[in-house]
Amino acid sequence: MNKLKTLVQIAIVCVSMTSFAQNPLEYSGLLISPELKENANAVIKLSETTIEVTSFDRLKVTEKRVVTVLNKLGRKWVHAYQHYNNDTKIRNLSATIYDNLGKRIKRYAESDFNDVSAVDDVSLYSDAKIKFLEYTPTSYPYTVVFETTYENSTTAFIPSWNPIEGYSVSVQKSTYRLLNPTSVPYRKKESNFKGFDVQASATPEVLVYEIKNQPAIKFERTSVALHKTTPTLQVALDKFALKGVAGTATNWKELGLWLHQHLFTDKNQLSPATISKVKQLVKGIESDEEKVKKIYEYVQNKTRYISVQVDIGGWEPIAAMEVDKVSYGDCKGLSNYTKALLDAVGIPSYHTLVYAKNKRDITKDFTSLQGNHMILNVPLKDKELWLECTNQEIPFGFLGDFTDDRDVLVVTPEGGIIKRTPSYKDNSLQETTATIALKANGNVTAHIERSSTGVQYNNSYQIEGFTSKELDKYYKERIWDYNNNLEIVKTQFTNDKKAVKFTESIDVTLDEFATVRPENYLVRVNVFNRFSHVPKRYRKRKRPLKLSMSYTDKDSYTYTLPEGYKMTTLPAKINLESTFGRYTAYFEKIDDTHFRYHREMTINEGVYPKEDYKAYRKFRKSIAKYDGMRIELIRQ
Repeated sequence: MNKLKTLVQIAIVCVSMTSFAQNPLEYSGLLISPELKENANAVIKLSETTIEVTSFDRLKVTEKRVVTVLNKLGRKWVHAYQHYNNDTKIRNLSATIYDNLGKRIKRYAESDFNDVSAVDDVSLYSDAKIKFLEYTPTSYPYTVVFETTYENSTTAFIPSWNPIEGYSVSVQKSTYRLLNPTSVPYRKKESNFKGFDVQASATPEVLVYEIKNQPAIKFERTSVALHKTTPTLQVALDKFALKGVAGTATNWKELGLWLHQHLFTDKNQLSPATISKVKQLVKGIESDEEKVKKIYEYVQNKTRYISVQVDIGGWEPIAAMEVDKVSYGDCKGLSNYTKALLDAVGIPSYHTLVYAKNKRDITKDFTSLQGNHMILNVPLKDKELWLECTNQEIPFGFLGDFTDDRDVLVVTPEGGIIKRTPSYKDNSLQETTATIALKANGNVTAHIERSSTGVQYNNSYQIEGFTSKELDKYYKERIWDYNNNLEIVKTQFTNDKKAVKFTESIDVTLDEFATVRPENYLVRVNVFNRFSHVPKRYRKRKRPLKLSMSYTDKDSYTYTLPEGYKMTTLPAKINLESTFGRYTAYFEKIDDTHFRYHREMTINEGVYPKEDYKAYRKFRKSIAKYDGMRIELIRQ
């Protein structure tokens, strides 16, 4: 009897221990497989998103996220935050921290989260706010369980599914569910699923996607953007609501028509006085292009950019009459104001939605509200103009790399049209000429003339507004950081906005630049455009190579020899030809005391197979070698 009692007691203890262990083990980092820890800074043990569309204008989103942070770099994958605004209402928010053994360290209720305005430095109005968890770990690994539920009356943006969230983070399980009990018609687009073990099922009422045990992807330089090569699911309702405004669209024409009718119509009214003023502004100008230019420059001089994002303000422009009165607006307001001024003189133009900054196309085979910026499209009889209305300095008709060379949505009264903005890859040129005097003590004095067009213009024209201190830092730490003892003596700039060409005229000195020996004088000939970077070596490259910009550099330096020295034989011509570009360098003897160094380098943008990376590295390594070349002068 006592033996049986003892066995029962042991069994009860074991069951109790098992029950106790179930929850801690769930959040312990000990049981994560080695495959998921390899190359990972964090492991997403669970990412579970459930979206319930209760009607075309109401949805509820519930998320549970369990992340084990392996080291300091993994903290950014916790994502314990929730945005909200007048339209998005948080119904639940909590987080719990566990140590590596699965023991609970601390629990946070919604009231424990930091609550701040999510407003940037240029926002005047915004109802955007964010609640976020602030936790400083005392040791690694640790696990965060984050749970949130929110409701939204805007259904124009159904959360997408991107289970592989970035580099160096693995995924044990990620699940996406769309519950659609009222069977609101929806569309979906699957991208980059090939090669990934994604399980999916779909009915009009329920959509489920899941991926398990996805190892971390290691970052590789000059790669195609991760989101273009890993699974993405986009979902959109055919009937939707945006901040209380109902809409229906299954194609770009319908969506553009809805945007025009509900967000842009009746926003272009101007006062009679302003209409009279703008007509007077273009009086006597025959060319429509010159009229557009005159009005564009008027807007640049009159207005300034400031963000407005209250209620539907993220998509609907401020009325043109209001912008005219206060002289500021966001991208939508300033584009709409420019359009209204053009309307006043009989020149049609169209609101255009675009993804700005990082080059990204509107997904043209999936109709939905897309883009984060607005520009203006002006189709003339013989050409098409594109206007960036938020920049007071950019030349007329020039977009730069902010919105160039990408698919955009042009909104016309007849509906939406996908167009592509101009590309500058064929005229992104930097030309540098220099006269360089070599001194017998190894010092150098030089005068440089450098002109830039295309995207190269975009990268340089801003320095026109720099202070002397900022210019000094710009040249010493960014442009010519490889030159020690560099001093900027004088600068002068010419900004030809009509030709979209920026020219720098610079006088510099370089102390102890050359190596002076009793028997010779050694000097690097590429003083002002040296490429020394050699791309990282990858023994087993796994991702495609992407070169994001085409450009050409042409350099011509005329040297005066130091007193008491003469040239030996000048190096032979260098010529490198590659799929990725070309490089040439050669020398020209002018007379006994002068020679000229010519260099030209072109890089071709594009996406190349991972197998080509080795050849690309070899090409760049050769450029670095020849850019670092020195010539020898000997004493007379």
